[in-house]
Amino acid sequence: MRTLLTNFRNFAFSGSLIDLAVGLAIGAAFATVVESLVGDVILPLVAAIFGEPNFDALVLTVNGAEIRYGSFLTALVSFLLLALTIMFLVQAVRRATGRETAGAQGSRECDHCKSFIPVDATVCMFCTRDVDPIIT
Repeated sequence: MRTLLTNFRNFAFSGSLIDLAVGLAIGAAFATVVESLVGDVILPLVAAIFGEPNFDALVLTVNGAEIRYGSFLTALVSFLLLALTIMFLVQAVRRATGRETAGAQGSRECDHCKSFIPVDATVCMFCTRDVDPIIT
């Protein structure tokens, strides 16, 4: 029982778990800010252009059943605007921090030992032989 508690304590207070918790908290706060930006700023601008803040009033009646496709359109537009806003914010952060030019992402197979290495590696980290980087 004591070993179990010790293992749990080591796991719970390890650096990676704490980093994950902090990342989740910051991510949740960031999501709230982006949702507010889209809902309180961008969607009212769309409403000013198109004259409607949402499409919830659009309903199709078939054999007495209401199909509220307007609610779906509102959710779709909100999602697309949210995704577009996040894309612009991420691009701005990458440009501001210089992460955009930090190097290629992904992995490839080493020609010599067949281990997976980063695509821009010049030396295999497993067999330590020189490899040609893949530059795109």
